[in-house]
Amino acid sequence: MDVELARTFLEIMNAGSFLEASERMHVTQTTVTARISSLESKLGVALFVRNRSGAKLTPDGERFVNYATSLVQTWDRARAELKLPSGLETRLCIGGENSLWTPVMVNWVLWIQNHLPNVALHTDVADSEKLIDQLEKNAMDAIIVHRPNYYSGFVVEQLLEEKLIHVQSMDNPKPNLFVDWGAEFRSQYDAALPEPKGAYSFGLGPLALQVMLQQGGNGYFRTRVVKPYLERGLLERVPEAPEFSYPIYLVYRKGSMSSSLEQALDGVRQLAGEDAGWLI
Repeated sequence: MDVELARTFLEIMNAGSFLEASERMHVTQTTVTARISSLESKLGVALFVRNRSGAKLTPDGERFVNYATSLVQTWDRARAELKLPSGLETRLCIGGENSLWTPVMVNWVLWIQNHLPNVALHTDVADSEKLIDQLEKNAMDAIIVHRPNYYSGFVVEQLLEEKLIHVQSMDNPKPNLFVDWGAEFRSQYDAALPEPKGAYSFGLGPLALQVMLQQGGNGYFRTRVVKPYLERGLLERVPEAPEFSYPIYLVYRKGSMSSSLEQALDGVRQLAGEDAGWLI
């Protein structure tokens, strides 16, 4: 099937009308209409309902969205593969959750540069939902996340057994700095510590850590991150406070894979067993 038909379908869906889609794609509305008519003829279903307000997906159109997205992304990636610079043999696309960009993603990229010089590399740092969606659509080769999706087409490996521990400033243990480490952590936290979370909450661990180091306070942080501050006597563990599991997982698709991807996965497994300077 012509990829431009799928691309036009997605553009109409995003734009909300045939006219707006034609303007975005710099083609005539007649061309857009002809493409959708051709696509609907090939599929044997109606994809849009057109009215004065624009164009709305039919139930069949909604079901076709994932297929069209996958088709366009696969095609775009294939074109990128064929345009590799001279001397490079293939491309790998890897991703990591926001809180894992350092040191895990940094070290992984450096490892690939040093051990796979003939590989072009694309990386993405995003929330786990986006990364998993990209992996499902074949836009990623492998991702590193805290909350994997046990989809039947995925292989999920635990890389590290990380923990979140309660620490406080040695000079000033107040106030409570609540870091939101995700839905699973919130559930565990509320069950173990049902009291109010306090006046300060953070969506980013490094911000809360810097506030605590400079002004005082207490909160839950990664063991690897606070280890140097505990050793230097700047922080201490809160006595008898519960700790929470926060493991890191490597996720990739089942089935055959390139030798470059196999080597890259071996590399990140090797790095997981080494000590590194965790910053966040």
